[in-house]
Parts: sequence; C-alpha cells; structure tokens
Amino acid sequence: MELIKPNTNLDFIGKRKYAYVLSGSLILLTIVFLVMRGGPKFGIDFAGGILVQVKFDKMTSTGQVRKAIESGGIENVTVQDFSTEEGSEHLIRLEREGVDLAGFKHQMEATLENAFGEGSFEVRRVEMVGAKVGKDLRQKALFAVFYAILFIAIYISGRFELKWMMSIIMAAALLVAVYLASLVDISVVWLILIALLITLGLCWVLRLRYALGAVVALIHDVTITMGAFSFFNKEITLPIVAALLTIIGYSLNDTIIVFDRIRENLRKGRRTDFSKTINGSINETLSRTILTSGTTLIVVGSLFVLGGGVIHDFAFALLIGIVVGTYSSIYVASPVLLAMPAGDEKGGALSKRKR
Repeated sequence: MELIKPNTNLDFIGKRKYAYVLSGSLILLTIVFLVMRGGPKFGIDFAGGILVQVKFDKMTSTGQVRKAIESGGIENVTVQDFSTEEGSEHLIRLEREGVDLAGFKHQMEATLENAFGEGSFEVRRVEMVGAKVGKDLRQKALFAVFYAILFIAIYISGRFELKWMMSIIMAAALLVAVYLASLVDISVVWLILIALLITLGLCWVLRLRYALGAVVALIHDVTITMGAFSFFNKEITLPIVAALLTIIGYSLNDTIIVFDRIRENLRKGRRTDFSKTINGSINETLSRTILTSGTTLIVVGSLFVLGGGVIHDFAFALLIGIVVGTYSSIYVASPVLLAMPAGDEKGGALSKRKR
C-alpha cells in the first residue's frame, strides 16, 4: 500500500536548516525547564518515600485531599489527581523513610475517615521505597538508556559500514573512559553526559557517520521527551524509563529503514549528489513511515485517552517519542550524514563523489 506516489520528491534535505533551528529550540527549552525545576521530577521509584492510592466515591479535589491529610498531622504531602469517569482517584506521595506501613495505612485511613466519613473511600495500595534503593534504581535507569544508545552505535557501524573493528575500538575506549570517570567522585548524570560526548567524538574521529547520525537522533528524541515531561511537570518513574527505551527502539527502526534505502541507492551507483540520494531515499520510504507511525499513534493515542490514570504518563511518553522519533529519522539522522566528508566505504556506503 502506497500513500505517496512513487515520483514524489519533497525537498526534506533542503529544509534541514529550519529543522535544525526547531530541534535546537526544543532542546534549549528542555534545558531551561530542567534548570527552572531543579532537574527531572522523579517519582517514588527513584526519589524514595511512601505512595498511597485512594479512590473516593464522590468527586474530590486535590486541595480537599491535601487539607484533610494535613489536618491529621501528616505534612509535606503531594497529591496527584487522575480521576476517571468511574470515580475520583488520587495518588498521595510523602517523603518518609523507616515507617511501619501497616501503622501508617491505619493512620491515613483514620485521617480520611474524619474528613470524608467512613466508607466514602478505598485505600487501594500503600507502597514504600527507601532513598538508597531509589538512588540505585535511578543510576541503573540512566545506565540502561546510555548503554542502549552505545550498543546501537556499535550495531549501526558494523551493519551499514562494515566497520566492526572500529566499533569494538570505540566501545573499548568508551568503557575505559567511563571506568576512569567513575573513579572520580562525580554524579551519575555528569558521568553519562561525559560518556555521550565521548561517544559522539569517537564516532566523528573514527568516521562512523551512520552511527553518528543514529546516536544524535536518539539523544535528540530522549532529550525532547524529557523536556515534555518537565514542561508538564510529570514524574519520571520506572514505566517511563521503559517508555524511553521503547522510544529508542522505535526511532532506531525508522532510522534504519531510511539508512538502508540510502545504502541501496548508493550501491546502484547513481551519478547524483549525495544530498539528492539522501532526499530521494527519504521520499521512497515516506509511505512506509507514514503508515507505520500513523497506525502506532492510533494505538498509543487510544491508550492515552482510554487507558486510565495508571498508564497515562507511559502513553504520553510514547506519543511524544513516536512523533519526535519519526521527525528525527527524516530531519536529524539523515542530514547528519552530510556533516562528514565523503570517502570510500565498504558495503555500499559513501563513495567518492561530489556532494
């Protein structure tokens, strides 16, 4: 099935400067929002504390719930409303450690009964995560995202450029750099940022242009998704990390389709500028991109609207990630190939030609 006519030739590459401005602006806004809010807003999975989920029989505002809890002597609470048509439901978060959950649940129920009456609510769950456990989970989540991007760079280099040895050298050098940096007492966030910069630098020095394009696009997608969460003041939890890894996989899939068509067209030995080859390849895969992204967005959109409060943020992350990932495979990953001088490549990569 083709939605786009075979002879369509939209000038994507010619508009890449506008795309750079748009992407740069979104990344800059992400940085601004993160600085203003003091970094990402971590959920109980990463920050530690107590989580209580309560469902009320009648519609109840977050202000009413917060006032009722504080009147019972429980302070420093955060109340989030994710009510549905079935009833009013709230998530109550507290930064506490070393608390007896059974006793705390009894205290919370007594406090809510005094404010709303007996039998007017249901405490659905009470969970507690220690601060140390939350910190460990946060570090592991960051490394999961980083190593996913790293191994993708290795795969892309070997798959499209047949530079497996260069990929192994890059991985070894990066692992040594990460190990040496970890010996210094710096935060994991800075460690990951340094590692990503080293990855980009090695891709450039070793002339791994396809890997560079894929890595830049993936960093772009994850950053903008994080910016959306910061803008809407949403929490980063374990399901959101799973969503970010899903976004990385989805965006990579789109990018590989375009890269594969570029490689096929280069193997055909078409006498044309490299920028025109890239643009033609994007147009040839455009129908497939629209169909894949469109059908996926319908499913994720249904989850976002009908999935309920528990899965709402997960679906929101996927919505942002799919849109941004589709955009980046066209306007970020592919144009990055033009950033490096052309040279001889095996396996049908770039041949010496005037771009």
